[in-house]
Amino acid sequence: MPVGEAEAKDRKAARTIGVVLLVLFVALAAGALMLYPMMASFVEVHFAPGLGLKQAAVIAFFITLAVFVVFAIAAGDGLIGELQYMLGGFMSFFVVVWLMVAWIF
Repeated sequence: MPVGEAEAKDRKAARTIGVVLLVLFVALAAGALMLYPMMASFVEVHFAPGLGLKQAAVIAFFITLAVFVVFAIAAGDGLIGELQYMLGGFMSFFVVVWLMVAWIF
């Protein structure tokens, strides 16, 4: 097969794939628009106020404590040799988990 024919065949295949992808994207966008009312009611029901910052702080503390105990055991000398880094990491991780738990729940 000459080079020109192979290039034309490749262009035709690329054009066909592009059209198929465009049709799939349009169908996906149309489906998302049709599902919008149902998604809005889902968000309204499931994102109602729930867990406060106080309860989230308790949950985050125990999650962080469990994770860092696992980290310390896996590190070997983590409980003694790397304590200053573990404390800083603990506080950072605690704040992130605390705010994420309060935000999500």
